[in-house]
Amino acid sequence: MLPDYRVRQRDELLAINRLISEELDLTTVLARILRAATQLLSSHAGLVALRGESGGWRLAASHGIRQEFLRELDPLLSDIPDQGDPARFALPEVSRRLQRITRAATMGLLNGVGLPMIARGRVVGVIFVFRSYEGTYSAEDRSLLQSFASQAGIAVSNASLYTEINRQNQHLDAVLESSADGILLLDPRHHILRFNPACVRLTGHSPDQAVGRPQEEVLRWLRREPGPTLEEAEADGWPLSPQATLYLEGDLLRRQGGVVSVGITYAPIVSPEGRLVSIVANLRDITRFREAEELKSTFISIVSHELRTPVALIKGYVGTLRRDDATWDPDVVRDSLAVIEDEADRLARLIDDLLDASRLQAGALALDMADVLLGLLLERLVTRFRTQAAARRFSLTLSPDLPMVRGDEQRLTQVIDNLLSNAVKYSPDASEIHVRAEAGPSEVVVCVSDEGRGIEPSDAPHVFDRFYRAAAVARSTQGAGLGLFLARAIVEAHGGRIWVDPRAQLGATLCFSLPRR
Repeated sequence: MLPDYRVRQRDELLAINRLISEELDLTTVLARILRAATQLLSSHAGLVALRGESGGWRLAASHGIRQEFLRELDPLLSDIPDQGDPARFALPEVSRRLQRITRAATMGLLNGVGLPMIARGRVVGVIFVFRSYEGTYSAEDRSLLQSFASQAGIAVSNASLYTEINRQNQHLDAVLESSADGILLLDPRHHILRFNPACVRLTGHSPDQAVGRPQEEVLRWLRREPGPTLEEAEADGWPLSPQATLYLEGDLLRRQGGVVSVGITYAPIVSPEGRLVSIVANLRDITRFREAEELKSTFISIVSHELRTPVALIKGYVGTLRRDDATWDPDVVRDSLAVIEDEADRLARLIDDLLDASRLQAGALALDMADVLLGLLLERLVTRFRTQAAARRFSLTLSPDLPMVRGDEQRLTQVIDNLLSNAVKYSPDASEIHVRAEAGPSEVVVCVSDEGRGIEPSDAPHVFDRFYRAAAVARSTQGAGLGLFLARAIVEAHGGRIWVDPRAQLGATLCFSLPRR
């Protein structure tokens, strides 16, 4: 039979073992360990000091010690430096300071003993108990105290692991919550376990509406690129390895209406035994990629058409003029050369526009700023167009107080030339094209009006987009859809704006503004 005090020691150690496995609060566990150690070692007081991650020590628990005494101890422990191995340097210093202040405060009545708390091979703290009668602690006392110190070390280690896990979970939560891509976590039955804010933006479903539901009820395809779905892939044995991924692409229906283009990558999480634990689905908005692809296709289609037409005409006329079996009248030769020159000019303009568009995309469209007499520039261009497009009537109205503006005269000429060319292209013969310029308090406004078929309200927001051409006129008129795109870029580079005037009753009116000097 064990003596009663041995039974008490055993029961206390067992109870503390259970507490360590059940209680996550470190302060509660250390207080219980310290109280049991103090009582079983016939001591009157005790404390636990923990070593900080970056050095220094702090009081973590105490028993039987007045608060004013603890306030004196805390600063004495916090400034103990780490000088390598804490068991060789810091612990002796901790014990020395505790002994010194204890004896001074009690006039030599208290003496104590401290033992290190070790967890996972490193010193994490010290447990210290005090007696108020003479006599040293025996080897048996130290052995018992070491048992409690070991338990305290385990408690600190568990608390550290728990804190680290919490920190990692918080870091993971922050990554998921701030990710620009949608992230779904699915269970093996494809029910949604996690739904981050990016998923909310993409699908229109809130986390409450999505979590717990099968993914196919939330991710509803309007159109999907060819390839197996997640269910079909699993039926074929997916995933074959933990590294296996599955990619789907298409257009998803949003909950509030509308469509978003997404690419979804499914990645499995597999247990060491090869069992599917969960599936991580990454949703990426690929709308811009799709638009870029469509823009590239449009560019190739338009440019190839616009290049092929003048090249074919030039080649045809040159081939005809070079025939050895025919003699051409000088008028025919002159007219043919005029067509060749016009088509060569058209090619040159298209190439210049393409180069300007490329410079814009690269942010390299430079402006040569100087003072510009806008009224004089408008008069010169209108006069030129009266000669070039004699089938149209041109009128010009200039505000009498039209000021000088600051700008790149060559680029502003390009803007006005584009507006006048469009007006000629989309208006019938004998119709009037009117240009007016007015001075406002802070800006100068220039408008070009024609009497053509006008611009549909649905087309108005897009006429300044690159390569955009209204469906109603794209088949009947030539053009690459770059003129108004470049005009907008040049005007905005001057600090102005350009727009379609919705008040036009007949034909179309396009206006742009420039800041006054």
